[in-house]
Amino acid sequence: MFAIVLAGLAIGFIGSFHCIGMCGPIALSLPVNTQQSANKIVVIVLYNIGRAFTYALLGVLFGLIGNQFVLIGYQQILSVVLGCFILLVVLLNKTLNIERVFFKNLHIKVQNQLAYYLVRKNNAFNFFTIGLLNGLLPCGLVYLAITSAMATGSIINGALLMFAFGLGTSPLMFSIMVLHKAIGFNARRNVKKIMPLFIVLTACMLILRGMNLGIPFISPAFSQQNKTATLDCH
Repeated sequence: MFAIVLAGLAIGFIGSFHCIGMCGPIALSLPVNTQQSANKIVVIVLYNIGRAFTYALLGVLFGLIGNQFVLIGYQQILSVVLGCFILLVVLLNKTLNIERVFFKNLHIKVQNQLAYYLVRKNNAFNFFTIGLLNGLLPCGLVYLAITSAMATGSIINGALLMFAFGLGTSPLMFSIMVLHKAIGFNARRNVKKIMPLFIVLTACMLILRGMNLGIPFISPAFSQQNKTATLDCH
């Protein structure tokens, strides 16, 4: 379980530098400075908890899907297939903007809802709601985390990984909202260059995990269990 949480935190923290281009403007547009000093930290925490909560719900959903593969004995195959799928997406994304092609309508709907809540009265619950919606924005790193959650083959582990992913993105978001200053262009450009390598590394780890090599934490040996049910007639 510790390894699951650590993986989620790592994906979230490293990915937050890449995703700041999308979530940064939203964080900067939140009227945090209009809050009293005592409330600023509270509303920032609520916003980030809202994002993490949405990610956790996604982790429950995709962890449940992954669990179905575990129940029929296909966890290893699932891990390898998901790793190969990530590699394929990385290759295709160089010539095809996956998010724009497949998730354009979702992006527009979420942005419209965000715009609605951004102009409403700035109460604490409103910040939490904006965080919930922000967690639904299409993002390549979110998809990577979702894929990793599915590969856990567990509802609980999937939720933990995704919630930890949300927490991992929070430090950078927190600093932006407090300092009210976005990360510089050069820094974002440098991170953008190494992100494909990080994604490919994660994909390779998923593939190794499914190869049953008996390497602790990297490619653990899956126990072979007889999954055939026997019906006794009396």
